[in-house]
Amino acid sequence: MLVVETIAKIRRAYFAQKKPIKAICREFRVSRKVVRKVIRSEATEFRYERGRQPLPKIGPWRAEIDALLLANEGKPARERLTLIRIFEELRALGYGGSYDAVRRYAKAWRVARGAATAEAYVPLSFAPGEAYQFDWSHEVVLINGTTVTVKVAHVRLCHSRMLFVRAYPRETQEMVFDAHNRAFAFFKGTCTRGIYDNMKTAVEAVFIGKDRQYNRRFLRMCGHYLVEPVACTPASGWEKGQVENQVGLVRERFFTPRLRVASYEELNAWLLDRCVAYAKVHKHPELTDRTIWQAFEAERTQLVLTSGRFDGFHATQASVSKTCLVRFDNNKYSVSSRAVGRPIEIQAYADRIVIRQDGAIVGEHTRRFGRGETTYDPWHYVPVLAKKPGALRNGAPFKDWLLPASLERIRRKLKGSDDGDRQMVKILSAVLTDGLAAVEAACAEALADGVHSADVVLNILARHRDPGPTATILTPDALRLRHAPIADCARYDRLRRAC
Repeated sequence: MLVVETIAKIRRAYFAQKKPIKAICREFRVSRKVVRKVIRSEATEFRYERGRQPLPKIGPWRAEIDALLLANEGKPARERLTLIRIFEELRALGYGGSYDAVRRYAKAWRVARGAATAEAYVPLSFAPGEAYQFDWSHEVVLINGTTVTVKVAHVRLCHSRMLFVRAYPRETQEMVFDAHNRAFAFFKGTCTRGIYDNMKTAVEAVFIGKDRQYNRRFLRMCGHYLVEPVACTPASGWEKGQVENQVGLVRERFFTPRLRVASYEELNAWLLDRCVAYAKVHKHPELTDRTIWQAFEAERTQLVLTSGRFDGFHATQASVSKTCLVRFDNNKYSVSSRAVGRPIEIQAYADRIVIRQDGAIVGEHTRRFGRGETTYDPWHYVPVLAKKPGALRNGAPFKDWLLPASLERIRRKLKGSDDGDRQMVKILSAVLTDGLAAVEAACAEALADGVHSADVVLNILARHRDPGPTATILTPDALRLRHAPIADCARYDRLRRAC
């Protein structure tokens, strides 16, 4: 086969130097046939390509090898066989060729299959404020020394490419609502369309084409923010390719190497700072004269203004146990004792739990994400203490209960009394009617006088509740008495003698 340099020399000798073919053959030691081929074809390079590979050993086993390779490709990455294992499987079936032949065939098979499955895409363009894309990813971080897989919500403005990222312990509906609330507050507006995949927290049923049955609460959120939801075709991630690419970018730039933080609050504050820093130093892929942050600031004027946060919670019904506890997400939370025996509604937010009964709040707690944890509010159990004062000493809700300073001093003093628990329960019960501040002030006043009895504290509260002295009313001159009455008890004696 002629090399490129020899072909170039032959062409220069014939076309530029006008040498005859015989002289060219003698000079470069090639045949006339070769020289004529170079001159007539006008090619600058010749390649030999085999039309058909015989494969004497592999040929009879192609169907078996193709089946093994195809089945292996469909398995999860951890379960896939190596080529050595596939070669051993073929040997067990009777294949007599070498491993090298199997390796070369597998490499060619992957190349051919990649070419067959490759797809082409159409670049998308979005106007300012037209659309945003939403997606989830799972990342691994160290929180307070423990390795945790966090669920990361990604929001991306399609025009300016501005990104928003926030981490959560769960991927539930209330987390979706919270991510939208915080993203739109950060963007200071929203878009007319939101592009999602068919996540269960938003889509309940997938019909033909783009027709979807959306979750009712999700539709309420979209209606609140004036957003038209659009769900992608199943298994068609390219329809929201920007946020899919953002997942990889954030994983590479934000979560590598593995982050070490003390809490979710610290992690999310750091992620927000990184989003802003990334946008300020990286150029927009299309508006190359601007950074992403500059494009975002220009797009802000085109965003749809929001009317406040959406009240994003996930509601579920539950029953209250006799110990004033409700169960949610593998944890227990206390409620007011008056709620026992009737159903309640749990409203789960991303960071807290609100428990309602007949529209009134009977419990509110910071949300827990572990398993088997119990959260008490001791004030929920104070009405129960009126009948069971002995529970104050060993009741689980009252362990490590931090009371205000004056109340705690009286509690310590009453521990030495025979009826100290009962007296302390009377003082605590007064908090439900008079308020904590008033009871604490009464306790402080009693301690200042050197006493700590419940009766004294209740008496002080009663005196503070009584109104002050009545105001003096001035009598008009027309109503004044001309003759003031005289107190004369002798008149009663005269009446007795007359009878």
